[in-house]
Amino acid sequence: MSHFVSIQLDKNSKTPLYQQLGDALHELIQKGLLKPNTKLPTIRTLATQLRINNVTVVNAYKYLENKGVVYAQMGSGTYVSPVPLVKLSPPIFYEKDKNIPFKNFSISKNTINFASISIPTDFFPVKDFKILFNEVLDRYKGNAFSDQDRQGYEHLRESITSYLATYGIHTTKDHIQIISDTQHGIDLLSKTMIQFGDIICVEKPVHHGTIVAFTSKGARIIEVPLDSDGMNTSILEDYLKLYHPKFIYITSYFQNPTGYSYSVNKKRIILDLAEKYNTYIIEDDYISDLNYSNQPIIPLKSLDDKDRVIYIKSLSKILMPGLRLGFLILPKTLRKHILSHKHALDIFASGFIQRVLDLYLRKELWKTHIEKICTTYEKRYHSLLNALDIYLKNYISYIPPQGGLSVWIKLNHFISVEKLCDLLLSKEVILSPGSLFLTTEDVSSYVRIGFSAVDEYQIEQGIKIMKDVIDTMLNRD
Repeated sequence: MSHFVSIQLDKNSKTPLYQQLGDALHELIQKGLLKPNTKLPTIRTLATQLRINNVTVVNAYKYLENKGVVYAQMGSGTYVSPVPLVKLSPPIFYEKDKNIPFKNFSISKNTINFASISIPTDFFPVKDFKILFNEVLDRYKGNAFSDQDRQGYEHLRESITSYLATYGIHTTKDHIQIISDTQHGIDLLSKTMIQFGDIICVEKPVHHGTIVAFTSKGARIIEVPLDSDGMNTSILEDYLKLYHPKFIYITSYFQNPTGYSYSVNKKRIILDLAEKYNTYIIEDDYISDLNYSNQPIIPLKSLDDKDRVIYIKSLSKILMPGLRLGFLILPKTLRKHILSHKHALDIFASGFIQRVLDLYLRKELWKTHIEKICTTYEKRYHSLLNALDIYLKNYISYIPPQGGLSVWIKLNHFISVEKLCDLLLSKEVILSPGSLFLTTEDVSSYVRIGFSAVDEYQIEQGIKIMKDVIDTMLNRD
């Protein structure tokens, strides 16, 4: 109680007593005299100590709670917040073109494009789909274009369950909702589940496009630092305890932009936390199919024995973006509510394309396609790592992601990322600076190097140019 004895309140001041008390307690917290998660005195104890009314203490605690400085636990008491409110991001509204690092730059045939992580059209399984288009038309005639059930074409949902079983996810067609892509899935969840002011926990760093739908509905975003094996679960639990978020949003494999993947241990901890604090996890299976390691893919959903995970996957990313098809797996407790609202919220995906994709999955043509592009991109991946180790090992550090389409590079602190990107741009080499993936004004020393749009020769040439530019920058300095 020694810290509280020193609190002086002026009953003649124009500032209300509760605010004086709240500000005094806030100062003790800021000075570190009251540590995070410290329990504050009971209302009666503090009122007696300071010779004030119980209501004054109640209002002071409420004042601090509204500022995010303390949190209350029912039946237990009031505690110092693990993180002050200033660390909580306000609602974020992104500029339309923020995801385009050099929007005034024209890409030519000589450009070495390390910014792209989209699979080029050359890799699309056009021949397979051409055959399947004709097969669907021959089989269904005009009915191929008929409207589908609000959840999506029944046979496609059945074939998706077989596809998912190869990754250890066992579900039924009734739990699957067909969507056009990941953004559509998030938008659907936002419209049906999020109210203004709801909190969403996301990874930091994060690709801004994945949370635009959240913030457009008035949700507030909390960024949880991302370790090399997943979210920092200690900080996550602090946020869960304090802010009671509606969702935890994660990319369990080859996260964009870091390429990091969650360990099985981290996955189990996050599942336990979701159950403990009564929230749901949105697992975005961004591109787990592009796995270059010998380790099996184990989605968070495959471990979800408490039915806490909403699993989202876009099939367009690794097939053809123009297909505009993906799916959600909805927990039983949410399915009825979401489906009851979906019909009035959006249009259905093409019945024709759904039938084509159903055949594509049933014939297991996707396995051949994944194997083909994995072989190509694994070569590019190793070419990039080799070039980085040869030319840039003295200037950078990184963690090999073992999959995906990019590598997250940390530059030595004396290298200006902004200046580097500008100089490389003049030499027709483009990167994605780390600042594109931070919702706050953090100064980033990272860049994302994508290898989806460059071959092995371009990779080596681009990294050579990057080395030459860095050498020139350092010599000038």
